[in-house]
Amino acid sequence: MFQVRFYNENRILGYVSGRIRHSFIHILPGDKVKMKISDFDSSGGRIILKPRNQNSND
Repeated sequence: MFQVRFYNENRILGYVSGRIRHSFIHILPGDKVKMKISDFDSSGGRIILKPRNQNSND
């Protein structure tokens, strides 16, 4: 479980979706992620995507 902070300083609890877990994608503090927020409970959601870093020199 991760605590995700939005640009407007709101924080919600997010867990990793199965696709990200199955692909062994590592999420570290400070990474930008895309989330799917629950329609029933806006205090939680799934992390569904970690965009690739376009500014890296790798």
